[in-house]
Amino acid sequence: MNTFEIFADSAANIPQELVKKHNINIISYSCTVNGEERLCYEPDVDFVQTAKRFYEDMRNGADVKTSLVDEQRIIDAVTPAMKNGRDALLVTVSSGVSGTYNQALNAKKTLEKQFPACKLYVCDSANASMGEGLLVLKAADLRDMGESAEVCAKWVERNAYKLNSYFTVSDLKYLKKGGRISAAAAIAGTILNIKPVLRADSGSPAKISVVNKERGRKKALASILELCRKRAVNLENQTVAITHADCEEDALYIADTLKTQYGVKNIIIEYYDLCTGSHAGPGTVALFFMGKDRKAESAAEQPALAGKAAVQKN
Repeated sequence: MNTFEIFADSAANIPQELVKKHNINIISYSCTVNGEERLCYEPDVDFVQTAKRFYEDMRNGADVKTSLVDEQRIIDAVTPAMKNGRDALLVTVSSGVSGTYNQALNAKKTLEKQFPACKLYVCDSANASMGEGLLVLKAADLRDMGESAEVCAKWVERNAYKLNSYFTVSDLKYLKKGGRISAAAAIAGTILNIKPVLRADSGSPAKISVVNKERGRKKALASILELCRKRAVNLENQTVAITHADCEEDALYIADTLKTQYGVKNIIIEYYDLCTGSHAGPGTVALFFMGKDRKAESAAEQPALAGKAAVQKN
């Protein structure tokens, strides 16, 4: 039974069939590609084809810009639910990556003033892509078991930092363009074939940080898998997710390794969402799973984060 409405921004990267199955409302980011405005997600448009076109445009040198989901767009999306007397839960991409969360808090004030009998619960996922999406899917499962919006919001808040996210990129120029690494570091890294492994970190708010720097793509993928092995909790009995920016072969390699060597049974594979994917670039591949609490990391783990590079907000 759907006792309340669930909303997520399109950075949650949830496959369209799961959006429909779990009755999740997606509020889309928008981007401009060579001056042409596009929605990052449209429910009736094949996302795979949209993403393929987007990442091909990036490979061809397109000028890409993204913008946050503003307060009015959130109000417009959530109003019908609250007008009908239903509470709502909205999960956003990490507030360390985008200003959407703060826009959602502003929308909450406006909507609860207009509809005082209803509540809008806003949760910062402390993640991006399917790191956000897996939290939303769990909230939908809890709702369908009869839990309230408040209970689901508290679950997301308790577990956001237990959702671990790791990814690597193919070309450092996109990190340089976004200000995440210096031009000198990008040039040196390209010459030396350095592939960084990055993650959603333990900060408040969570940002994107460099964990490891590997020589070559294969070592970067192996590093992601090893981090999963070390940090995952009950990996065999959870759903993990892999997203990729038009590098399906690498995504399938990770999935096959997880199945054959790690015993994982349930894997979601999807093209990387366009909003955060625009900052990482084509060739990005990411892995998401429930594991050790990032907030509870020991001091011994902290030196690995010395190369931290925070993502700029949209």
